[in-house]
Amino acid sequence: MKYRTLGVSPGTRREVSVLSLGAMLFGTATDEATSYAILDRYVAAGGTFIDTANNYAYWVNGTQGGESESLLGRWRRANGVGEEVLIATKLAGRPLEPSTTLTTNLEGLSAAVIRESCARSRERLGVSRLDLLYAHGQDPKVPMEETVEAFGALVTDGSVGLLGVSNHWSWRVERSRRLAASAGLPGYEVLQYHHTYLRQRTDMGNRHSPDGELGVAGGDVLDYVRHEPSLTLVAYTPLLSGAYVRHDKPLGPEHDHAGTPVRLKALREVAAETGATPNQVVLSWLIGGDLPVIPLVGASSVTQLDESLAAVDLELSADQRARLDAAQ
Repeated sequence: MKYRTLGVSPGTRREVSVLSLGAMLFGTATDEATSYAILDRYVAAGGTFIDTANNYAYWVNGTQGGESESLLGRWRRANGVGEEVLIATKLAGRPLEPSTTLTTNLEGLSAAVIRESCARSRERLGVSRLDLLYAHGQDPKVPMEETVEAFGALVTDGSVGLLGVSNHWSWRVERSRRLAASAGLPGYEVLQYHHTYLRQRTDMGNRHSPDGELGVAGGDVLDYVRHEPSLTLVAYTPLLSGAYVRHDKPLGPEHDHAGTPVRLKALREVAAETGATPNQVVLSWLIGGDLPVIPLVGASSVTQLDESLAAVDLELSADQRARLDAAQ
């Protein structure tokens, strides 16, 4: 396994593995025994960066979430897992009432919600401090100052180590960081967005914004992270839920543009040259690029996880990386 550092403050920065494991469906679609086996294999391979959220995965069984955090708490206690493994969680996306579908009726980012949801996540995970806490989505109804102050207070009182942000327009991230700096408070240091080898259209609005897809790491996010060395980008859904390797998982309309077949051709050529799978090439491309990214992978079996773990040691040649980068 390889490692990199999150954050810059000596009191809160953490070294984590360059491959993060997503626990979204643990405790719901993925049963407890399988979840434990995947977690055990990940840690045995040197993995130290696990991702969850307080709303995972409410839509599976029509709840308000919490199943993933609760399972991770049980796994930690059963295996004596301590601070050597960083567990990141998120708030803001918990539905206000049970739901079997993705909804916009969410808890949001008020100061009261931030305090309460942080406390409940700590209880479910069985920890006194959350290693990394993300704002899972933006909340335009709440003043940014209120959100920034509430998150900063959690770090100040020791409830949280590092702060992160996900699914926000980049101008909101920058403004929040400036507000925090002006107030002498800790700000967001980890950004989590969807990012992969294929380029996704960002002009397609969704339930969160009519202006486009705010969860995708477009050029504005990538350039922002590139020029702010204190920031780390974590990439969710880097393997497109299997679409790179499974014919029964077709790409969606967000990838329906001229650049997609060109990039797929380059990806398959490099995979054939290396003897690796397209998934492994994508992960290696993300991990070893001039803008290093931490891929966040899900797995429903140990076999799937092993495929991703093997990508950590896959070294692409300069020529292969150049061809992948140049494909447009």
